[in-house]
Amino acid sequence: MKTFKKISLWVVLAVSCLMLPATGNAQIIPNGYVNVDWQFNSLSGEYANVASGWGMNFEGGYYVTPKLGLGLFLAYSTNNKYIGRETLVLKSNSSLTADQQHSIFQLPFGAVAKYRFMTQGMFEPYVSVKLGAAYSRMSSYLQVWELYDDSWGFTVSPEIGVSFFPVPSSRYGFHLAFYYNYATNKSLVLTYDQDGRNNIGFRLGVSF
Repeated sequence: MKTFKKISLWVVLAVSCLMLPATGNAQIIPNGYVNVDWQFNSLSGEYANVASGWGMNFEGGYYVTPKLGLGLFLAYSTNNKYIGRETLVLKSNSSLTADQQHSIFQLPFGAVAKYRFMTQGMFEPYVSVKLGAAYSRMSSYLQVWELYDDSWGFTVSPEIGVSFFPVPSSRYGFHLAFYYNYATNKSLVLTYDQDGRNNIGFRLGVSF
């Protein structure tokens, strides 16, 4: 997970450097948009269902019409849950007694279609839908050991949000969104299995 934190830091720094020289209505890409967000995610199921702020979202696109935009996205999140000491029956003649740290890491990416209701002014409310692939790792940490199952699936994510530009003459502002995400990933670790990933959460970041 440290690798993704480093990648996120470098992406944020690169975006910041691109923004510094721009003024007024100038945009990095004419008719384009970029969102960089911190993400708070809640995951259903019993395995790792503690809501978490360990996530980010990166999205960029181009408005093919004044209101319709098409683009790409990449996001990641990690949800954890501590399990106290318990005994698991693994097979008819074996068992395991230990406390565990459960973790589910998700990395969805793909294409996005976005429709904004307004093109002028301080507020740009919109709806969007994201389609793509999702990589996930479901892990159980037992002291110094990690037992895990990697999986791939299909993901779909409807979203509603708004971009807020405090200075109407500038295209740099803030972004707030609420989303639902479903992925078809299936995982099995020890005696725990999870079929699908149901997520709900919100994003807060910058928009330009």
